[in-house]
Amino acid sequence: MIPRYSRQEMTRIWEPENRFRIWFEIEAHACDAQAELGVIPKAAAEAVWARGAFEVARIDEIERETKHDVIAFLTNLAEHVGDEARFVHQGMTSSDVLDTCLAVQLTQASDLLLADLDRVLAALKTRAYEFKDTLCVGRSHGIHAEPTTFGLKLASHYAAFERNRRRLEAARAEIATCALSGAVGTFANIDPRVEAHVAAKLGLAVEPISTQIIPRDRHAAFFATLAVIASSVENLAVEIRHLQRTEVREAEEYFAPGQKGSSAMPHKRNPVLTENLTGLARVVRSAVVPALENVALWHERDISHSSVERMIGPDATVTLDFALVRLAGVVEKLLVYPENMQKNLDQLGGLVHSQRMLLALTQAGLSREAAYQVVQRNAMKVWTEGADFLSLLREDPDVAAHMDQASLAESFDPSYHTKAVEQIFARVFGPGDGQ
Repeated sequence: MIPRYSRQEMTRIWEPENRFRIWFEIEAHACDAQAELGVIPKAAAEAVWARGAFEVARIDEIERETKHDVIAFLTNLAEHVGDEARFVHQGMTSSDVLDTCLAVQLTQASDLLLADLDRVLAALKTRAYEFKDTLCVGRSHGIHAEPTTFGLKLASHYAAFERNRRRLEAARAEIATCALSGAVGTFANIDPRVEAHVAAKLGLAVEPISTQIIPRDRHAAFFATLAVIASSVENLAVEIRHLQRTEVREAEEYFAPGQKGSSAMPHKRNPVLTENLTGLARVVRSAVVPALENVALWHERDISHSSVERMIGPDATVTLDFALVRLAGVVEKLLVYPENMQKNLDQLGGLVHSQRMLLALTQAGLSREAAYQVVQRNAMKVWTEGADFLSLLREDPDVAAHMDQASLAESFDPSYHTKAVEQIFARVFGPGDGQ
């Protein structure tokens, strides 16, 4: 995590103060359950809540000697609680605290990311309706294909992020499990009811079966979900970058007064935000392979996963949080140029209607192969000579033999390509949603 690509709302989740506060709550809630079961005195549980405290600097100081973070925390806690601290951590192992804490942190991070996704979705929906009927050229392989609308482009990305939101909701539910099952997960020294109590207090589900740790396939699925979301961020960012190219210039990142695009060339307006988003997406995706490799651990547990998660947990969530908020801002302020969209749509002299012409000729009686040859030979003249496609077709005897001038002109009506826009929007945003 570096401040340049971090938001305080997310970094706060990974700061020591929040981590140790969660550790304290785990231990204190466990004491409550142990007291209720008669394992420890109720006065001891009350003392933990009443006098329990910690200092990050003191914990760090103790850890430098003990080389063990949980023991350092418990030692510092005991300095405040006093004699009753001997009842803290009864029957528990360090991973009970660490894994349950990580589950809480990842759910907290998920809640922020879900809010970020909601902002992206709102921005995409607003702009999609704004440009629902704005014609532009669709491209395949980077080459002009057929007309579409800019609203449909944005609606497609909206649908992707809506799927991502559902994926993250599922990933949040999967990661939100609590394990207080002891050294190898057998509950030998702690009652399963303690685990259930702590889980309920922290808003987690009980892990059905754990070893010393919560199974890491859960974490792998979580980070894979973050990676899919990051790829959707990049997909939209790349689209905007292409549309901002000088030769295209159909849309453009907002360029603020006083902003500079280049230290050498004062005229530059570069797509720096979306280029940045492409890079940040790579960082988030880089967490996936380590998370997958964490699944395979020795027997009931080793610590090869621990160092990985201490890095990828904060890095992936903080980076994705920043990226989603930045993406929302880009969409909200995106400059759109319908006149350039129309100019580019007309650039190839009507070739975007070639399939419509092909189908019209087959309906008029030509075989598909013959119709394809007629359309293509005229289309190639447009490519090489810069001619007008409709004019060439009007002069072609094979076309004239099967179509009159009115039918021919009708095949170049742009509204033919937009007749299903309302239906598609109803599929994406729901029927009756007119924004």
